[in-house]
Amino acid sequence: MKKIAGLLLLSLASYHLQAQSFIQAYQTRANQVTQTNINTLLQEFASYGIKTTGSAANTNALNWLKAKYQSYGYNASQITEDSFNIGSTTSKNLIITKTGTVYPNTYVIICAHYDTVNGPGVSDNGSGTSILLEAARILKDVPTEYSVKFIHFSGEEQGLVGSNHYVNNVVFSNNVRQLNLKVVFNIDQVGGQLGNINDTINCESDQTSAGGTANNAPSLIKTQELANCTTLYSPLQVNMSHAYASDYMPFEGKGDVITGFYETVRSNNEHSPSDTYANIDPVYVFNVGKAAVGALQHFAVASSVLGTDEIAQNKLESVKIYPNPAKDILNVEIPAEIKNFVFEIKDMNGRLISAHENEKTINVSKLSSGIYLCTVKSENETVTKKIIIEK
Repeated sequence: MKKIAGLLLLSLASYHLQAQSFIQAYQTRANQVTQTNINTLLQEFASYGIKTTGSAANTNALNWLKAKYQSYGYNASQITEDSFNIGSTTSKNLIITKTGTVYPNTYVIICAHYDTVNGPGVSDNGSGTSILLEAARILKDVPTEYSVKFIHFSGEEQGLVGSNHYVNNVVFSNNVRQLNLKVVFNIDQVGGQLGNINDTINCESDQTSAGGTANNAPSLIKTQELANCTTLYSPLQVNMSHAYASDYMPFEGKGDVITGFYETVRSNNEHSPSDTYANIDPVYVFNVGKAAVGALQHFAVASSVLGTDEIAQNKLESVKIYPNPAKDILNVEIPAEIKNFVFEIKDMNGRLISAHENEKTINVSKLSSGIYLCTVKSENETVTKKIIIEK
């Protein structure tokens, strides 16, 4: 993503936040983001390696994304590609469209880039990629008044090439607007650094004069709404910040209203081989995902009534494993209604270290210092969490 020299953080207290009502259906859907899905998506994204724009790995990641949307039930007419050239190579943006019930020709865009440089890019930007996938899965059959486009951009790391192409050739054609956009919601580098206090997210608004200033005030309003949704539907706190050097900027330059998420405590792993699954905080990505699903429902005006076929929350998502970091003992706190479960400890390569049935106190004194994956299984549900052992 972006290299920021001196990120401007503005106190939330300096803004007047308009009141937003809590909607229980929005919370229920936000709660359908699962830690297990986030973990799996992040690890699968990492497995494709360095996804430089135009490379075979980049194409493989694109095909993985398409397969995910197909598995969620999106049909061929909803899945489109936007090809562009970068040097002597070609890459593609992936666009998934969900049609609105009241304003089908006005779009809420939620976007994240999937290209990486110098590493697997699990934070920058497997984190945003995974959140888009979870949001699309959860909201697949939820009616929204406004149409939603889930967009995965390539070419971000080479200077917003993919998003520039999309804006200038799809949103506009020969400088004539083709798509009416309500808001562009960008998610980039929200993986955090494992071990940091990752309890706050930056909510980014347009504060520049590029393309004129008429969209600055509307951007700030949408970012205030994003901040409100974050505190309503996730455990995160918010910092108000400014937009900078990510895929919302070409939209901003054409006068569209933008907002976005970016990690608050900088991980500094971006654009390096250190941007791996082992170094990020997957719980942070999970919490940002809940905030994003809440905000996307608000922006697109999702139904406030739950459908009869909406999936109930995985009961295992409330499992707590502590302390973390641990030294000799791990405690497992299980919901009271779950009577039988299996607890597994695996290393970061997926090798099973130990398995325990219905044990809530686990002796880990013989484990070496490092990072481990702990999985709880009960009936058809599972949850996986990352644990640090420190001697």
